Amino acid sequence: MSAVASDGAPRPGEIEEFERVAAERVAGVRDLGTLEAAVPELTGRRSPIAGWKRSLGGLAPEQRREVGRVLNDALVRIETLVEQRREVLARADREARLAADRLDLTEVPPAPGSGHLHLVTQVREELEDIFVGMGYEIADGPEAETEWYNFTALNVPRDHPARSMQDSFYLATGDHESFLLRTQTSPGQIRLLERGELPLYAVVPGRVYRRDTADARHLPVFHQIEGIVVDRGVTFGDLAGTIETFVREIFGEGVATRLRPAYFPFTEPSAEFEITCTICGGSGCKTCSQTGWIELGGCGMIHPAVFEATGVDPEIWTGFAFGFGIDRIAMMRHEIGDLRSFIENDVRFLTQF
Repeated sequence: MSAVASDGAPRPGEIEEFERVAAERVAGVRDLGTLEAAVPELTGRRSPIAGWKRSLGGLAPEQRREVGRVLNDALVRIETLVEQRREVLARADREARLAADRLDLTEVPPAPGSGHLHLVTQVREELEDIFVGMGYEIADGPEAETEWYNFTALNVPRDHPARSMQDSFYLATGDHESFLLRTQTSPGQIRLLERGELPLYAVVPGRVYRRDTADARHLPVFHQIEGIVVDRGVTFGDLAGTIETFVREIFGEGVATRLRPAYFPFTEPSAEFEITCTICGGSGCKTCSQTGWIELGGCGMIHPAVFEATGVDPEIWTGFAFGFGIDRIAMMRHEIGDLRSFIENDVRFLTQF
């Protein structure tokens, strides 16, 4: 291309130099975004070629045709390089996205790991070991009970609120006998007394059912352990010592206990036994209703009416019974603030134990 004298027109070799630089720049682009950002400077209104075209009006007709042809040819070649690079980058981008989204169906997933016992089951077995070490036997009983075992033999009057349909899960009702899901493990003591094998030292762990609304301290399905001791000369002091012993074994020395007078139809005198809340250390929190204490269960000396219902002479034998929630024990021991965590099946929670 011959040189032109007009200001703004390309000098000899300037178009070829720009084309070479543009080709190198296009070849060095690594993503579509960078390429599209460079296009206005390579082929658009901000490019040198566009500026040179605007200067063509000052050239002689023959020079204008020659320079115009050279500029158009250079522009076509640069646009071709840009389009080719665009296709290459677009293909690479598609392949990268497909690779990221690809599901490898040939991959063998890792084998499931070994499971372990639920925390409540772990605590139940530990409680059983403690009482076996104290000389108790482990007994069992059915979860579906008759009304006689669940209430009548335990001296619960027929007008007691616990016997209503609003508090118990009845399976069938009849004129002579009704069946329900046991509301406590206390029917186990009736079955043990019916054996007539005295003296008796036993615990009955198991699942029980009540029409409770689930909250931080209550569940409609939970776990209890019933304890019963029948022997000659058994006193309330023996009961208090037994409770103190198992609380110390399961919680350690730092947890205090107390007995608070209460009423239960099947024991007299009766008490509720509590421990200092392990969540707040006794200062008060939502788990203990700001009292600093958590009730674990009830206890007392076995009522003479219970002995008479099972054929045991209350003039010869005395005894005590106690029952407490295994879930509550697990809750307090591991400082868990909400009982509902036990039944939500959240693996992140369960694998901690």
